Amino acid sequence: MNLIPIVEDILSIDSGMRFAAIIDLKGNISEAIMKEGKTSLKSQKEEEHFCKQVALGRKMRNEFDKSLGRVDYVHIEREKVTQIVVYPKRKTVYVTMEPSMDTKRKLEIVKLIKEKTAQL
Repeated sequence: MNLIPIVEDILSIDSGMRFAAIIDLKGNISEAIMKEGKTSLKSQKEEEHFCKQVALGRKMRNEFDKSLGRVDYVHIEREKVTQIVVYPKRKTVYVTMEPSMDTKRKLEIVKLIKEKTAQL
């Protein structure tokens, strides 16, 4: 499956989007794009390491699916960036966006990402 159009579509949701990646369940980056005009806050090695951590976090959260229900998404607010992780069935979607964006808009973006990646 060609994932580039999906990643590009995610980045086009809002001008505040910075980065989008589709990660396999082992934490390997299947496809990733930094939005044009934005600079990465992490090195490539740090980005790869972070994606491995995202996969590990998903695996750890799955342990509680039976008692608490499946995790839909994770929303992390940092000083310099907002990080969102969405959990389709076979892939993980990781995006970053500007932290100054309105929280309501961020939640709308999560919904749109879920719709765009439901088949993954």
